[in-house]
Amino acid sequence: MNYREFGAENRDTLILLHGGGLSWWNYREEAELLQSDYRVILPILDGHAGSDRPFASIESNAAEILSFIDENLGGSVLLLGGLSLGAQIVLEMLCQRKNVCRYALVESAAVLPDRLTHALIAPAFGTSYGLTRNKSFARLQFRSLHIRPALFEDYWRDTREIQKADMIAFLKANTGYALKASVSACAAETHVIVGGKENRRMQQSAKLLGKSIPESDVNVLPGLYHGEFSLNRAEEYARMVRRIAGRESP
Repeated sequence: MNYREFGAENRDTLILLHGGGLSWWNYREEAELLQSDYRVILPILDGHAGSDRPFASIESNAAEILSFIDENLGGSVLLLGGLSLGAQIVLEMLCQRKNVCRYALVESAAVLPDRLTHALIAPAFGTSYGLTRNKSFARLQFRSLHIRPALFEDYWRDTREIQKADMIAFLKANTGYALKASVSACAAETHVIVGGKENRRMQQSAKLLGKSIPESDVNVLPGLYHGEFSLNRAEEYARMVRRIAGRESP
């Protein structure tokens, strides 16, 4: 797995995991805002633009990042954060090691499988994958994701680099992920974020996380769609991180 790093090595470390189909730039602005006080590490998830291996599973990505933490960061970090697929990997890390971080920030994580969508992904992408190379189609797709326009060139550049097999693999992993019972042993103070305009499955997933993780709270952000908090509101996200980690007053 490849990584982008911001800030000095001797500071408390934050690791932020981007959403599926995106890349490290999901959190670029947050990293720039936080680097004066923290070391911020942005992994590039397997199977995405700039990665060094195909996507295998949520579990294998979690294990890779845990190995990186063991080898480079003394076995734990201050905070883990993630969006969507990245948030699922954060949850999986907490299942695999309950004390890997002191704080967790989980945004728009689906933990209830969508069996119909899961079954349709492979045949749908078998016929439509070529459209990802069409810039007009990419603009339409980009608008549907409610991402701020300034990120379009990053999105356009990197989605073209994702191989069909990887796209199918991580979308199937995302839609098929179910919360594991071992999350109940999680020792991290966990903050669950969901947009007020996200779909019913996402709202239900947030509620389930709030019930399943001992030290957790659920924050519903009014008026926001899937992923808008980290993608479009970097200053608010950075303030939340500082508040959670004790570097800013409530």
